Amino acid sequence: MTRELLAASDAGRVRIAIGRASDFFGAGVTETTLGARAFGNAVAGKRADFIGDPNLPHTYSYVPDIAAGLARLGTDDRAIGEVWHLPGPETVTTRALLDLVAAEVGHPVGIRNVPKLILRLWGLASPMMRGLAEMAYQFEQPFVLDTTKYESTFGEAGTPLAAAIRTTLAWYHSEATTP
Repeated sequence: MTRELLAASDAGRVRIAIGRASDFFGAGVTETTLGARAFGNAVAGKRADFIGDPNLPHTYSYVPDIAAGLARLGTDDRAIGEVWHLPGPETVTTRALLDLVAAEVGHPVGIRNVPKLILRLWGLASPMMRGLAEMAYQFEQPFVLDTTKYESTFGEAGTPLAAAIRTTLAWYHSEATTP
């Protein structure tokens, strides 16, 4: 699809810019690897569910950064005909990210590793789980998004990870206390 879009752009048939982000999180985001099963569980005093190796570097994208990046790509002619990795918080290991979550919620956040076999079984009933099982490879090796091209062109960086976590947890806290 990317090749087709870029070819159409090169031929002058469309004006496109492609923005890519990694696994995302933020206020209102529940059905992702860092959604309710991580942030929600942490707020509730439970372990975070996770697939793969939490000690590997992994880029997570913050939804407001994705939105700002896509808005920039859609309004800046320098973006046309290119593929961009959108900026976000700094890349750390998932364990380090959950340590920041733990510091914010005031208690340790353990990790419950969900084996790929279990994801596949859940995938028999849930298309989302089936998709997650197919993407598990991203959590079995370092997964780092290089945003240098975007940042050197537009001069923007993502939200610092601690601030993104704080805002996300504030939303999860408000949802937990909403009747």
